[in-house]
Amino acid sequence: MLILLAFIIVFHITSAALLFISTIDNAWWVGDNFSTDLWRVCATNTSTCMAITDQFREYQSIQAVQATMILSTIFCCVGFLVFILQLFRLKQGERFVLTSIIQLLSCLCVMIAASIYTDRHEELHKSYQYSIEVSEGQYGYSFVLAWIAFAFTLISGVMYLVLRKRK
Repeated sequence: MLILLAFIIVFHITSAALLFISTIDNAWWVGDNFSTDLWRVCATNTSTCMAITDQFREYQSIQAVQATMILSTIFCCVGFLVFILQLFRLKQGERFVLTSIIQLLSCLCVMIAASIYTDRHEELHKSYQYSIEVSEGQYGYSFVLAWIAFAFTLISGVMYLVLRKRK
């Protein structure tokens, strides 16, 4: 049982790390001479970055992705704290339902964020407000990590739902 508990803790921490990296790192959309994320656009050859502000045409879409990724990360961290508290407070044989619900909310938020970005990426990167041409790019590793974090949080949420506290 101790090995299972250690695996669950490592799995949850990995999910949180993936969410932090995908939210913060500058690689949601990359090209030969640029990289963009949820917060800014950077030219790699000149090392200059420009913040994405409300002057951009699709700023509302980016804000929705930003908000749901932040919520997902917060839910994942809160879920871990609730799991630790429930580990010592629940009676033997009870399920970690609250932790599961919080993890599934985190899963839902990251799915919404990645789905919005997937759906709106053409409009997001054809904006004329960019100082460099960003339409000719591809999804970066942060975007892929967001989808992997979706799978991890989904699996984690289901694991907590099934898991019973045993000796």
